[in-house]
Amino acid sequence: MSDDILYTPAGELVGRYRDRSLSPVEVVRATLDRISAIDDETNAYVLVDAESALETARASEERWRAGAPMGLVDGVPCSIKDLVLAKGWPTLSGSKTTDPDRAWDADAPCVARLREHGAVILGKTTTPEFGWKGVTDSPVSGVTRNPWNLDKTPGGSSGGAGAAVAAGMCHLAIGTDGGGSIRIPAGFCGIFGLKPSFGRVPAWPPGRFGTLGHVGPMARTAADAALMLTVISGPDPRDWTALPHDPRDYRDGLDRGVEGLRVAFSPDLGYADVDPEIAGIVAGAAESFADLGAEVVHESPGFEDPGAAFRALWWAGAANGLRGLTDERMKLVEPDLVAVAEEGKRIPLLDYIAADGERAILGARMMAFHRTRDLLLTPALAVAAFDAGTISPRATDDPKWITWSPFTYPFNMTRQPAASVPCGFTADGLPVGLQIVGPMFADHLVLRAAHAYQRAFPLTDRRPPV
Repeated sequence: MSDDILYTPAGELVGRYRDRSLSPVEVVRATLDRISAIDDETNAYVLVDAESALETARASEERWRAGAPMGLVDGVPCSIKDLVLAKGWPTLSGSKTTDPDRAWDADAPCVARLREHGAVILGKTTTPEFGWKGVTDSPVSGVTRNPWNLDKTPGGSSGGAGAAVAAGMCHLAIGTDGGGSIRIPAGFCGIFGLKPSFGRVPAWPPGRFGTLGHVGPMARTAADAALMLTVISGPDPRDWTALPHDPRDYRDGLDRGVEGLRVAFSPDLGYADVDPEIAGIVAGAAESFADLGAEVVHESPGFEDPGAAFRALWWAGAANGLRGLTDERMKLVEPDLVAVAEEGKRIPLLDYIAADGERAILGARMMAFHRTRDLLLTPALAVAAFDAGTISPRATDDPKWITWSPFTYPFNMTRQPAASVPCGFTADGLPVGLQIVGPMFADHLVLRAAHAYQRAFPLTDRRPPV
């Protein structure tokens, strides 16, 4: 079977299942073969259930033969980040403190929706311990590597998902994003990743980092992410923070383009230190929106770096997430995470409340900004992918992963939709991402803009050499 089917868009797969030019069993077998061939190198998966995947694919094939598919992604290979519950499989969260032998008898909302639409769920992708950092290595799974260069990190914390999509080891992937954890690996791995508006995709159980955390789709194209978001944004009564269900099909209106949109481009948000090569590539991508018909202006939203406030919220979340562990269990936790949690314990309550207040001010600032600007463009990341197994490319970075990812965490604080779309490659052949930020609830607009850019500059013909 040609590797081409591993890179066939999910929407096209469904069309080919319908006309019977391709079968789910063929696609799933090819994907499992791909995982067997290269995942020893990339370490994208912590668990693969080939038997279950093939059984699900055979059932899907029968439905397509009968002309009665279950839903929008019937037969499409998907992966689930190992922070997200999937019935029958342990969710270890990258931690040796998790008991794998407990009852694993529930699906998270997004997983339940995928199953209801017939998706073939292959297994669980790697994450750093409890998703705490922007690279992917853990005491459970070791180091995950970037398929564009195995010496480099795929980013994190959805690094396994990013590597799997980029390397043809699944077509769609569930990621989570509390400070950039979908957009960082999307940028480093040359794929598309969307952090939807907070609450757009129901989440359960609640995450360790509270309302900073979002669940979202990762795919090679914005069109496939729109298809996936349509599925996983279905309602679920277990999430009391979820938005009211919007029955929108996010593929509708994707082809409307960006003509007439008011787009701001900020190369540094007024405070970020960006690698010059990255800055040049992203600036060219941003300027191309004018060629596509948008009104592009150089303008920053006008806020100072909210990193200190984010750090207070995130570090305190880490402390809260670990507080139930005994001293003996704490010895199993990654030392850097222990250090972050210890720092989190020392944050005074009033400082935490003040940080939450800064978050509210930032959210109001962005709401005002979007009254005159439909979209904000920035680099997705300040650097290209760096050495796997390290947390930062620069010894002076402090705090480590926040410093080189200054464009992502502000929009977790504001809860806005934000995506990373591939926009080029460095001289060393490493992907570069453009971040597209939309107003709260305008997930469709972010997808539409990303789709317009990908139609003009697809980049999907380039595949990693792994």
